[in-house]
Amino acid sequence: MILFRGLIAYFLSFSLASAAQAQSDYLVKLQEGFDQQQSFISLLHGQSGQVEVLARGWIRVQNFSQTTLHRMSENPSVEYIQPNYPLGLLKNYQIQDPLRRAAFQRSMSRHSWAEVSAMPADNPTFPRAPSQKNGNDPLLATQWSMANIEASEGWKKTQGSSEMIVAILDTGVDYTHEDLLPNMWRNPGEEGTDAAGRDKSTNGIDDDGNGYVDDLMGWDFAAKDNKPFDLAVDPKQLLISGGNPGHGTHCSGNVAARGFNSLGIAGVAPNVKVMALRFISEKGQGTTADAVMAIRYAVDNGAKVLSNSWGGEGSRSDGSEENLALKEAIQYAEAKGTLFIAAAGNGRAGTGYDMDKDPTPVYPASYDFENIISVAAIDVKNELGAFSNWGATSVDIGAPGVAVLSTTVGGKYSDKVLDFAGFDITWDGTSMATPHVAGAAALYWSLHPNKTWREVKDAILKSAAPTPALRGKTTTEGILNIKSLMNM
Repeated sequence: MILFRGLIAYFLSFSLASAAQAQSDYLVKLQEGFDQQQSFISLLHGQSGQVEVLARGWIRVQNFSQTTLHRMSENPSVEYIQPNYPLGLLKNYQIQDPLRRAAFQRSMSRHSWAEVSAMPADNPTFPRAPSQKNGNDPLLATQWSMANIEASEGWKKTQGSSEMIVAILDTGVDYTHEDLLPNMWRNPGEEGTDAAGRDKSTNGIDDDGNGYVDDLMGWDFAAKDNKPFDLAVDPKQLLISGGNPGHGTHCSGNVAARGFNSLGIAGVAPNVKVMALRFISEKGQGTTADAVMAIRYAVDNGAKVLSNSWGGEGSRSDGSEENLALKEAIQYAEAKGTLFIAAAGNGRAGTGYDMDKDPTPVYPASYDFENIISVAAIDVKNELGAFSNWGATSVDIGAPGVAVLSTTVGGKYSDKVLDFAGFDITWDGTSMATPHVAGAAALYWSLHPNKTWREVKDAILKSAAPTPALRGKTTTEGILNIKSLMNM
C-alpha cells in the first residue's frame, strides 16, 4: 500500500497559506475495496461540504474545513489527496496592458459590435443529421495547413471511417455547424425511441446505463448537462476579460470537417466522427476533476483518439506537485488502447520554451506516457511558431498551427479570432496543431483498423517530414505528413 502522508500535509499546508482561498477543492483517492470506499463516502455525506464521486476510487471534496481535511488524510481508507488543479486553454486573448485595455474600452463607443458580437443561442436543441451533398469544398484551396501536410494525397486511400471516433476534449463543439454536423458522434444507446415510444435523447433516462442521462451528443462536464455546445464569448468580452473564442469548434474542424460536401473546408479525416466533450467553460477554465471524467467518458464510449488542446503548468519547481488523478486517467486511456494527442503549449508572454529544461513544463503534454503524442506548431514556411514550446525528448512532432483556417461558432469559417477596431488576431497555437495530428491518427487507423495504438503512433512519428526548424527540438525533428503516413 502506497501512502503519501507527507505530501498530503504539504498540499494542505500550502492551501492554508493561501489566505485568499475561501473554498477548498480537493481530489481524494481511496484505497481499493468497494465496501470500504462506500463507508468512507457515507461518513463524509454526514458532514458539511460537497462530495462528488468521480471514477476508479477517486472522489472530489469541496468546502470541507481544513481540520476535516487533515483528519481525512490520516484515515486508513485514504491513499492520496491532491488539489483539484486548474486546467484550461493554453492562450489568453485578454488585453494584458491596462492602458491599452482602457483605450480599447474608450474606442468601443465609436464602433458597432453588432456584426462581430452575434453568437448562437445557449445550448441549441439537437439537430438532425443533414442529407449528404457531393462536390469540392470551396475553401479547401485556402487551407494552407492541408496542403502543407499533403492531406489530399492521403484521401486517395481513405477519407476516414465513420466507425472511427475522435474525442474533442475542449470548450465544446458547435454541433449545429453544417460542416461538422454530418460527422458528429451520436450515442447509439440514446438514439431512437424507448419501449414507451418516447425519444430516448429527451426521456430523462440513462438508456445505455453509462451513467449519463440523455447524452446523445456527448457530455458537458463543466455545466453538468447533456449539451456540450461551444459557448464562445463575444469579442468585446474576449479582449476585456479573456475566455473562450470558440476554441473547441475550431479544433473540431481541423480534425473532421466534412469533406467533399460542397461546403466550406475539409478536416484531415473528413469522414470520421467527432465526440464533443466540454470540460472547459466559456471563461476558458476547467478542472482536473472534469478533465478526468471527460477522458474516461471518451474511452468508455468508444473514442480511439483523444485530441487535447489544453493544459496547465506546475506551480513549484521542487517537484512536489503531482497531478496523480490526471496521470491515472491517461494511463487508463493507454490501457484501453487509446491515443492521447496533446498540445505542447504556447510558452509565456508569446515566447516558447524548452519543455525538457523548464522546471514547470506544460502538462499533460510533458508527461512520460507512451500513448501521448506531444505537438508543436509550425507556420506556412515550416518554421517553428515563435510562441510554440519544443523539446528534443518531450515534444514529438510539428503540425500547422499559425493562421489556421477552420470552422467557427455560428456556422462560420475563419483563420482569425478577431479582425476589428485595430485588433487582428489569427488562430495560432499548438492548440491548432494538435487536432491535425489527431485527425492523422484517425485517418491512418481507419485504413488499418487492426493496428494497435503503438503501431499508429509509430507510423505517425516515422513518417514525419524532416525540417531544419525542428532539428534538435522534437523527437522526430519533423512535420506531420499525411502522404508519407498513408504509405507506411
